[in-house]
Amino acid sequence: MLMVALTGGIGSGKSVVARMFEDEGAYVIDLDELARRVVEPDKPAWRDVVAYFGMGILNPDRTVNRSALAEIVFSDPESRRVLEEFTHPRIFEEQDALLKAIKDRDPCSVVVIEFPLLFELNFQKKFDTVIVVYAPRDAQVRRAVERDGFSEEEVDKRLRAQISIEEKRLLSDYIIDNEGSLCSTRDQVREVMRELCKLAREKEGEATCS
Repeated sequence: MLMVALTGGIGSGKSVVARMFEDEGAYVIDLDELARRVVEPDKPAWRDVVAYFGMGILNPDRTVNRSALAEIVFSDPESRRVLEEFTHPRIFEEQDALLKAIKDRDPCSVVVIEFPLLFELNFQKKFDTVIVVYAPRDAQVRRAVERDGFSEEEVDKRLRAQISIEEKRLLSDYIIDNEGSLCSTRDQVREVMRELCKLAREKEGEATCS
């Protein structure tokens, strides 16, 4: 099984590219989706988060108001560290369960894990290869404002809390330039997927020989 990390920054288009990889035959695991799953009402991480941050970060239906929580943690590094302590172990438990199920079903698969904070958490060495979805900073800000309704100040705060997209570009094995058209992006995804399938076959051969 080839383990691929897909990273980028806010507004770079990671989710769009992840769906393209899925269309090309990769299995995709979205860590943001798992992050939402582990804080569903009454789950252990939800109880920890509510106990620490208070009932004020909940919606009327008792789900976590992610915008309210983000406002706190992106303004206070200590709060962000505490939130990560509550959620990250549970997220990775969910990830490992999904990986096991994929490996049992398709041991020679290409698995793309959408991992926004890959470099910030220094997890890149856990993967066979790393792909960054690139868009310049001005495009990131514009997309986040248009898509999520953030103010430019809110987007800037989140960007400053992360390693810059330019640095992530230098640290990655493959770059998907998502500044242009969707057709251009899809062509790049197909080319990279061909490379990933080749790597998966090579890895399968090494495993068979060993």
